[in-house]
Amino acid sequence: MYGLIGKKIKMSQIFNAEGHVVPVTLVQAGPCVVSQIKTTDTDGYNSVQLAFGEKSKRNTNKPAAGHLKKADIESAKVLAEFKSLDTFEYKLGQKFDSSIFHVGEIVDVRSKSKGKGFAGVIKRHNFSRQDATHGNKHTERAPGSIGQASWPSRVFKGMKMAGRKGSGNVTAQNLEIVDIDKENNLLYVKGAIPGANNAPVFIVKK
Repeated sequence: MYGLIGKKIKMSQIFNAEGHVVPVTLVQAGPCVVSQIKTTDTDGYNSVQLAFGEKSKRNTNKPAAGHLKKADIESAKVLAEFKSLDTFEYKLGQKFDSSIFHVGEIVDVRSKSKGKGFAGVIKRHNFSRQDATHGNKHTERAPGSIGQASWPSRVFKGMKMAGRKGSGNVTAQNLEIVDIDKENNLLYVKGAIPGANNAPVFIVKK
C-alpha cells in the first residue's frame, strides 16, 4: 500500500538514542479495510479504496451501506483512495495496519487544519500594524490600500484580505517515523501534524 487512513491522537515527546528530546505526534494508522478495487478496465485508472473507523447504522445511508456490503463492512467513518501496487493482488475485505510502515521512513501527512473563524489580515496573513500616529485614525490593524482608483477600478484576484482562516486541507511533508507501536497501530511521527485531536489523517508513503 502507498498509504493509510488514520487518526491523530495527540502530541508528545520521546528520547532518541542520543538522549535528545524529539517532539512527535501520535497517529493511529488503521486498521483499514479494502472497500473497493478500481482498475483501468472498469474505472480508467488503478487505485484501492480504503475504509476506516465505524459509525452508527442510522447515520449510514442506503447507497453507502450497499457499497460497503460488498466488502462485508457494516459502516465506515472515512473512505479514501490510494494508489495501488501493480505487483500486489488486492482483495475486498483485506485489512492493512501500521505494519506497512517502518521506523525511519519518510511520509506525507494530510489533514484538515483547525478552523479559526473570521480573522483580520494581521492574524490571517501576518501583516504588520500601521503607525499609531501621524494622523492615523484608529486603523492600525487595517490592511491599507487594496488597489488603484480610476483604473482598473477593481480588486485583483488573490488580494490578501480579511476572511475565514483555517479549516482547509494541509499537507505536512517529509515527516520521519521515529517509532512504531504495532500492537496499538500507533505511529510516532516527528514534528507537528495539522488538525485537532481525533481528526482523520491521511498518511502517504513517499
